[in-house]
Amino acid sequence: MKKIILSLMAGMVLFTSCDLLNNDPYDSFTKDNFFTSETNVEMYTNYFYSEWTGYGNGDGQGDFYYQWLNDNQVNTGIEPWGFKQAEATDGTWNACYQEIRRANILLDEVDNVDMPAASKAYYTSLARLYRGWQHFCLVRKFGDCYWVNKTLTTEDATILYGTRHARNEVMDSILVDLNYAIEYMGDKNADSRTAYNVHVANAMKSQVCLFEGTYAKYHLKDNARAEKYLKEAVTASEAIINSGNFALTPGAEGYRANYNSLDLAGNTEMILYKKYEQNILGHGLIAYNASSTTTKGMSKDAFNSYLMVDGKLPTGEDHGVVGADGKPSIENLLALRDPRLTQQIDGFLCYRDNERVRYEGMEGQEDAMSNTSTTGYGCCKFDNPAIPKGDRQTIGQNATDAPIFWLAEILLNHAEACAELNKTSEATTSLNALRTRAGMPNYTPLNDPKNDAAKLNGGTAVSDLVWEIRRERRVELMFDKNDRYWSLIRWHELERLDTDTYKDQTVGAWVADEWVKAGSELKRDNNGYISCVSDYVRKFDPKHYLAPIPLGQITLNPQIGQNPGW
Repeated sequence: MKKIILSLMAGMVLFTSCDLLNNDPYDSFTKDNFFTSETNVEMYTNYFYSEWTGYGNGDGQGDFYYQWLNDNQVNTGIEPWGFKQAEATDGTWNACYQEIRRANILLDEVDNVDMPAASKAYYTSLARLYRGWQHFCLVRKFGDCYWVNKTLTTEDATILYGTRHARNEVMDSILVDLNYAIEYMGDKNADSRTAYNVHVANAMKSQVCLFEGTYAKYHLKDNARAEKYLKEAVTASEAIINSGNFALTPGAEGYRANYNSLDLAGNTEMILYKKYEQNILGHGLIAYNASSTTTKGMSKDAFNSYLMVDGKLPTGEDHGVVGADGKPSIENLLALRDPRLTQQIDGFLCYRDNERVRYEGMEGQEDAMSNTSTTGYGCCKFDNPAIPKGDRQTIGQNATDAPIFWLAEILLNHAEACAELNKTSEATTSLNALRTRAGMPNYTPLNDPKNDAAKLNGGTAVSDLVWEIRRERRVELMFDKNDRYWSLIRWHELERLDTDTYKDQTVGAWVADEWVKAGSELKRDNNGYISCVSDYVRKFDPKHYLAPIPLGQITLNPQIGQNPGW
């Protein structure tokens, strides 16, 4: 709770100058009167926690579920590309450079604060870790950008009015920052799951280096660079896996407990999580998925990415049946699939003609609002029946904790990086750890005919093991942190979001004719699957691998240039 309160206070501490008579304002913090103690430095760094939005309170506000530009979820119509044209401003560009400035201010001031050397080393490492992460978010979205390793003034014309730095150069500087943080952060907060520590630094490095390693391989065709970064990803992942500090929560129910727990403090899988507290800091993700709002359901394409419970490829029709209550059910299908699917979507179909209450008949949930989904597949992964109905259905009153970095994600990073490096044994060990936890058989080659990466625009065929690790990543991280979108980018497979080529991402569950009410407005395709197709068709264009540079920035500095195609 201390961190929740301090993070709100520290939001005021991004310093600006006051030129009036060369005096500092008496009612504001400045660099000279703020960085006077370790307590103040800690307060300043607590603002770094605002980077993690967690579960959020509305469309597009959270790191989970609300990100719909992928082939896992279907909006009411087809979700458009993030940009139709270059715009004047961009929130990521502005926010990242603001946070980079915040980190650089700390680096300027930390040596002047009277505190132990170990504390100075920790806060210096934290600032560089945070600075590196912010630059990564810029590179991931825009490619070439400015590497800023000092607090800029009007004298820094080379950066303010120069050309962007090459993405590879920036990424290499990010790696230096990350490695510095890991080496010098020490053991401060090492046992915490809600504070930055060396384990969090390794988790961030694991993610950054996996992105860069696969991007280098599939986009840049630079095998030497790919190998370098994939090895770094393995090193960072193994530092966490072999630390002895973390363990997978057991069983499919343990998998779901990572997402719907009121308290993750005792969860051995968490590396870093966001703490929510009733009436102090809440979110609205459960309320969104437990209200009368039509939620964005899982696509047929995503549903069919789950293997059969015996580890084989899906077979037969994905058709539901009428359940014991006389209403459309898919429990029969879920019983045959990877158990994680049961933990993620409802066992009943909830669509416009078949509204359902998830916890119908449960004490305290008797008059809960009914649910509908764009595809008939309702998301139950984040819901928790133990929460009182009033809180469960109220935006801002949901208090389940949100994972930020956790062991399953690191195991996936490790498995993929090892597979790309042909370290087959290490890759399958991490892959099988996740499958065992889920109640699935160990990996065996499946030779999936959908492994058609070679047919994609500029794509590269992958081994069966790499393909199955990619599948595992999709089903394990379903609805999580928009991981699917960023993975398609780094794999050079964004073409999979073309709705003409990959039509199963635009439809949902199968609905029999007799399950449709007379006069219904429910749209189905010719095969009986709920259709979300609208007038908009999402056509792939290579320019979407990078977002456009904000036009306002180009006006300020024409040397910044624009990304290809924009």
